[in-house]
Amino acid sequence: MSAPAVTHVAPATHALRDNLTMLRRNLLHARRYPSLTLNLLLTPVILLLLFVYVFGNVMSAGITGGPADRGEYIAYIVPGILLMTIGGTAIGTAVSVASDMTEGIIARFRTMAISRASVLIGHVLGSVIQTLMALAVVLGVGLAIGFRPDATPVEWLLAVGLLTLVSIALIWIAVGMGLVSPNAEGASNLALPLMVLPLLSSAFVPVDAMPGWFRPVAEYQPFSPAIETLRGLLMGSEIGTKNALLTVGWCLGLTLLGYFWSKARFNQEPGN
Repeated sequence: MSAPAVTHVAPATHALRDNLTMLRRNLLHARRYPSLTLNLLLTPVILLLLFVYVFGNVMSAGITGGPADRGEYIAYIVPGILLMTIGGTAIGTAVSVASDMTEGIIARFRTMAISRASVLIGHVLGSVIQTLMALAVVLGVGLAIGFRPDATPVEWLLAVGLLTLVSIALIWIAVGMGLVSPNAEGASNLALPLMVLPLLSSAFVPVDAMPGWFRPVAEYQPFSPAIETLRGLLMGSEIGTKNALLTVGWCLGLTLLGYFWSKARFNQEPGN
């Protein structure tokens, strides 16, 4: 009698299966504990409503130099709030990763016959999906209060691609922050600049309105070029080659930095 055939599963198939399993785990975890995502989502929504309805007329007059027009400021601020939403949800990723590290589940994963990279990739993919859902909610609020983009279908696709690219970059950085943090609170504090940097960008006022010594900081940090690029895609304003190149450069650089940093940290033995 011939021996039964042995079916070998390719390593790539194993890795894909493990990635999908970890993605499902993280999505289920987010569904069971929605409070963190809700808290991070409320911040950009509250800021949007605050700046539009409390400061909108004054800010619009200052930006355009003409009569107060809240509608003009809505068109200006929504792209910035969308980028701020990405920074906020990335903080949730850092907290989630730090919680996994401190609660012992990662130690258990290390002993299982699964792809090590799948643990990190599952966090990243799950966070990107949650971020896109959060962006849809914030955009919906913007449309409800008067945001009226005039983008073509192609420009909408490019805008979604831009938001996804920025999400991947910031989430990989957030994963690294979560891995090096001693606990969830420490991860939240370490990742706080991802929420603060948009406040120091062109999200709320033009860079030209800022003090001269501060303009280079606001202009060349990761958020301002991305905001100006998104603003151009959605509202038809001039993007400029510099903003487009800076956005792509920052996204690729942060993604590679976050990936290799996270991978190196995750592969370290506990206690090192």
